[in-house]
Amino acid sequence: MSGLAARLAELRARIDARARKAGRDPAAVKLLAVTKTHPPERVLEAVSAGLRAFGENRVQEADAKIPAVAAAAGVPLEWHLVGSLQRNKAARAAALFDVVHSVDRAPLAAALERGAAAAGRHIQVLLQVNVDAEPQKGGAAPAELAELARAVDACAHLRLVGLMTVPRACADPEEVRPSFARMRSLLGELNRGRAVPLAELSMGMSDDFEVAVEEGATWLRIGTALFGARNGGAREKA
Repeated sequence: MSGLAARLAELRARIDARARKAGRDPAAVKLLAVTKTHPPERVLEAVSAGLRAFGENRVQEADAKIPAVAAAAGVPLEWHLVGSLQRNKAARAAALFDVVHSVDRAPLAAALERGAAAAGRHIQVLLQVNVDAEPQKGGAAPAELAELARAVDACAHLRLVGLMTVPRACADPEEVRPSFARMRSLLGELNRGRAVPLAELSMGMSDDFEVAVEEGATWLRIGTALFGARNGGAREKA
């Protein structure tokens, strides 16, 4: 077993244990392998280990990586954009990604809709929430979510599926629990009156994913715990 495969097996065991502890079905918790800065060869190693969903932070990096991986993978893969998205890159993002986790304003949703329509594609969308009101971070304020959801719902080529957050960095994962619990509450509030409830909560990274599982995460964005430390070691969305 390769080092990556061993880390993946350990991650899945920890995810399953926390899900069962919280009374959740472990199958409801999905692992998104965040491959930012890792070359196609590393992604293909993860494919060989059984992973099928991958996250990238930047459109420019993904533009070269996704076609290279797709040409060699031999199996269908799902690509998620988990990093911030500028409107001038929305058209390319719509052509590359199946899911965008970082929609935080109506003009961005409109640009993504135009790109998806031009590409003849339908994109799943999550609304990014600045749950801790950190001024340096992107994300909509909780009070803006209902209006933003309506803007996405009005887009024929976008399908709103849930919420995403990057909480404040804390040394102790337990300190992040209130932020994750708030996200679960916000999803519930947003679902009131919706004919089709939103199901996805994208939250939890390498340092805090076990707490996120207990608080209802359905997508865990895991990079470092799966692939090892990146150059620079910056905490972003994995």
